[in-house]
Amino acid sequence: MKLSFIGADHEVTGSCHYIEACDKKILVDYGMEQGKDYFENAPLPVSAPEIDYVFLTHAHVDHSGNLPLLYAKGFRGKIFSTDATADLCNIMLRDCAHIQMQEAEWRNRKAKRSKEIAQMEPAYTIEDAEKTIKAFIPCEYNKEIDVCEGIKIRFTDIGHLLGSASIEVWLTEKGVTKKLVFSGDIGNKEQPLIRDPQHTLEADYVIMESTYGDRLHSTEKPDYVKELTEILERTFQRGGNVVIPSFAVGRTQEILYFIRKIKKEGLVKCNPNFPVFVDSPLAVDATQIFEDNQYECYDDEAMELVKKRINPIAFPGLNLAITTDESRAINEDPEPKVIISASGMCEAGRIRHHLKHNLWRPESTILFVGYQSVGTTGRAIVDGAEQIKLFGETIDIKADICKLEGLSGHADKNGLIEWINGFTVKRPKKVFVVHGEDSVCSSFAKCLSEEYGYDAYAPYSGTEFDIISGSIIKEGVPIPVKRKETTLVSDVYARLKAAGARLMGIIAKSEGMTNKDKAKFADQIIALCEKWSK
Repeated sequence: MKLSFIGADHEVTGSCHYIEACDKKILVDYGMEQGKDYFENAPLPVSAPEIDYVFLTHAHVDHSGNLPLLYAKGFRGKIFSTDATADLCNIMLRDCAHIQMQEAEWRNRKAKRSKEIAQMEPAYTIEDAEKTIKAFIPCEYNKEIDVCEGIKIRFTDIGHLLGSASIEVWLTEKGVTKKLVFSGDIGNKEQPLIRDPQHTLEADYVIMESTYGDRLHSTEKPDYVKELTEILERTFQRGGNVVIPSFAVGRTQEILYFIRKIKKEGLVKCNPNFPVFVDSPLAVDATQIFEDNQYECYDDEAMELVKKRINPIAFPGLNLAITTDESRAINEDPEPKVIISASGMCEAGRIRHHLKHNLWRPESTILFVGYQSVGTTGRAIVDGAEQIKLFGETIDIKADICKLEGLSGHADKNGLIEWINGFTVKRPKKVFVVHGEDSVCSSFAKCLSEEYGYDAYAPYSGTEFDIISGSIIKEGVPIPVKRKETTLVSDVYARLKAAGARLMGIIAKSEGMTNKDKAKFADQIIALCEKWSK
């Protein structure tokens, strides 16, 4: 039995772990790297066709976004996740593929104008995403699932996103059983709609995230309804719009939850019947998925509303914009309104059109409800930029810029410690600290060791661990990412290499073929080689 660390080690995106056990090859998450990348990831130890299973903690693309790429390279195994995660991936992976294809098309048009010959291809296509989605095996929370002989798993609600889970993995070989627990992203307590993180009581080894392992949330619980009411009241009194750049999955539904309460209690006095527009097809689909999974995922407060046949995220005056014509019409209507649109960091999507129509208006408000990464348009606005460029046009920023502080889907340092201290029946022999910035992984592992007595270790990508003996086979070495040239490079050769890797993966798994089929396969490969070697 072996555990290898591949991605999100001393970094916060691109989560991926690899397990070899019971003659099976398994990935836990296969996420896309986002934002600035600091360290090179170790390659997967095997080719995509050799991988038998993926266990997925949740739908965020830094955990799921490379699954269609895995399929494109030849993976044909099964992907185990919760029901809600499978539903969310159904829309999010398609959206990722659409973005990849748009990006490639834009770059190729740009290259054509500059007379570049090389063409760029998307990492994967809509077809790859759709076929990946068919590989999902939706699972219930708290139910032990026999994956195959010697391997079983269980998903526990971790309170980070609808459907998010920590995963217990039992591995049994030659009469020896070891239990690993992968935390996924541990949720913040007392979030709207979804439940608090649930504890797991026993483990041999724990692999846990540390995103906020160096900071604490405010001890005073923010009154989001009061803060939002005040922003709406003063903006509508000025005759302006409240534009909210919001992440389509999770944050949008939380804002709808707050607005329903504001409307129900008539808290906005100057315009109690104000219209609200959700202008993001992805957010609209995600909102429906929240409704479909309410009985399995909602917290007690939200369920009290459901029992009264009240939808916690719907209300009179809510409008869902799907088409571009519906989106365009929002800005043609002079009535003061709330506009919720993606992307949350203002880097792409319909939000940029709403910013173009509202940033220059002193009567309007741009309300940020999520973290803005360095280098994004959203971060520039929050940091006080006087102008930004949108669609080639310079826009003066005159609107009121506000932030709804405290909204976070991640547990802080105390929340992380509370979760790891929940292993009260069997304390883990070793805790691996991952999914945090370089210094945070190190400092949080040190905190767990020195203050709480855990054998804690923050591995770099490439680290390998023997699960049976409990010893590290190989330590990963931090390799800084080499900054790539910005010139467009053809991706066709990369496709050819990927096709070769897929072929090798099929050969590696050909033991079950009959000798006749093996001989036929070998003849086909030889014929192909002879054709292209001429």
